[in-house]
Amino acid sequence: MKANRMEAFSDGVLAIIITIMVLEFKVPEGHDWKDLIGLGPKIVSYIFSFAYVGIYWNNHHHLVHMVRTMSGRLMWLNLLLLFWLSLIPFTTAWMGESHFEAAPTALYALILLLASIAYWLFQRAIMKQHAGDSAFVMAMGKDWKGKLSPLLYLVAGLTAYISPWISGFFFVLVTVVWFVPDKRIERVLKDH
Repeated sequence: MKANRMEAFSDGVLAIIITIMVLEFKVPEGHDWKDLIGLGPKIVSYIFSFAYVGIYWNNHHHLVHMVRTMSGRLMWLNLLLLFWLSLIPFTTAWMGESHFEAAPTALYALILLLASIAYWLFQRAIMKQHAGDSAFVMAMGKDWKGKLSPLLYLVAGLTAYISPWISGFFFVLVTVVWFVPDKRIERVLKDH
């Protein structure tokens, strides 16, 4: 199998994840703007999750272009990443419906933490295909965003039991860190 088939499959799964999340919204009973107020927590959790899925989609797209040879290991690691990402709609809905109660928010952070670890494993497997001195490996070695994100997810999960506002701060912080797409891979592709 070629890497573009894995990318196409992953793109489809991520599109379904986003679709499932938006289908969780139920139309309010009333017909005024104030009737949307009750959806506030669901909308906020959807915005977080949409941003995270978009970040993974963007970075996955760039990363897959660095695959030299497709292997069973890469396919399984990609599926592991998609597994954790596929749980985002469930945790998004639970967190939004519970108005950011501690357990749903902590579970949301845990799922994001596990997705970030799966992405790191996938990235490392691709890096092993490149020579130790290649521009790609050197660029990826400075992955401060990838090292910081799991730590922030862990803190978000632990602080969920203190305050949803504190957890929310860490979720926003990860989003801000990744909002600007990672240009390292783009630079490597452009130079070669």
